[in-house]
Amino acid sequence: MWNLVALWLVANSLDRALLVNSPLMALSVLLIQNSVPVLAQSGFDPIAAQVTEKHLQTLQSRGYPRSLQGVWIQNQGGQLLASHQGDRPLPVASLTKIATTLAALSTWHRDSRFVTTIATNGSLSGSTLVGDLIVAGGADPLFVWEDGIKIGNYLETLGIKRIQGDLVVTSQFYMNFATDRVQSAGFFRRAINRDLWDGEVLTQYETLSRGTGRPQITITGTVRILPQATGRVLVQYRSLPLWQILKQMNIYSNNIIADVLMTNLGGTGKVIPKLVELSGIPSQEIRLSNGSGLGQSNQISPRGVVALLIALQKQASAQGLSLADLFPMGECRCGTIQDRYFSGGDILKTGTLSDVSTLAGVIQTRDRGLVWFALLNRGMGDISIFHQAQEEVLNSLHRNWREFVVWRPQSWQDSDRLIPQ
Repeated sequence: MWNLVALWLVANSLDRALLVNSPLMALSVLLIQNSVPVLAQSGFDPIAAQVTEKHLQTLQSRGYPRSLQGVWIQNQGGQLLASHQGDRPLPVASLTKIATTLAALSTWHRDSRFVTTIATNGSLSGSTLVGDLIVAGGADPLFVWEDGIKIGNYLETLGIKRIQGDLVVTSQFYMNFATDRVQSAGFFRRAINRDLWDGEVLTQYETLSRGTGRPQITITGTVRILPQATGRVLVQYRSLPLWQILKQMNIYSNNIIADVLMTNLGGTGKVIPKLVELSGIPSQEIRLSNGSGLGQSNQISPRGVVALLIALQKQASAQGLSLADLFPMGECRCGTIQDRYFSGGDILKTGTLSDVSTLAGVIQTRDRGLVWFALLNRGMGDISIFHQAQEEVLNSLHRNWREFVVWRPQSWQDSDRLIPQ
């Protein structure tokens, strides 16, 4: 088995940002072959220490004090390379989604899917369905225009062109990242009727395979939201597999997906103890109020962020994945890193609030192997200053240690997710 945690005791009190600027015991996450914590040998890396010090000096020169910054850099073997306020909980913004990803993947299987059920309490008379169309949500956080269009096309293959009844929505049905079910119902109604499409829907339709139909199903009634409804199932529609939902969430840092998942995991009160157990970080170093990271109340220590990443890699590996399958790599130039400057093999998660900029992940190097890091920066002003400082940390380490890519995302292609009844 992989393993959990190792404690590293600082034997001196060097007044430098090279090591841990704290009299407390420093936690260094160590991958070992059993679950027994061991005392790792102390040892910092002069290159990492120098890069960290320059990072802090650069920010301080721009008016961002050291007291607001956090850094943790360690290698795959559990050796702490450099740290600054490594055990202090700081606002992490969307790095919270690392915690949400770990909680989801350790609760559900990588290929778990959320199923939306389409049913009716009526019967078909010619091309008219006399009765209600029932949409029973399965808490799919990534149900969008394209999915509604596909369902509309399938309903037409059943001979349905008109629904003489209401659109009834039950359970957790979310569409286009709207958690309001009335709004989601309105989106669905538009998706299955091309006469109601606007430019936004047309744009998404054009991403579908050539030859995809444009459904034209009219609903004569109104929208009703009910706690439950019974009827004959017409079709079910599966979500993307969980690991693909998580990857899309992390690439675009989608807050709605993260908060929907956290809600279905039972909320932060239930999730935090699980995260502590999986990662070995002290409970006082993680404070979460939601799954997305919105708000200053989501705080994790720099070493806690790294511990969560390593625990997540353990969960991913057990299911045939790596972090490259759950987060964007520098080479993708996509989502929140589209305009950032990273090496192609870097595996990254960003976070941003009005006065917070964070970055965490893994850099893949020739000379130090996998290097895990968390950079937590804070201060009002130009966010690009933080971006540049973070990029310089990673690029400096690469200049010294060279890149050697071990993890790459595995290929995946979506398939037909309709389940006819």
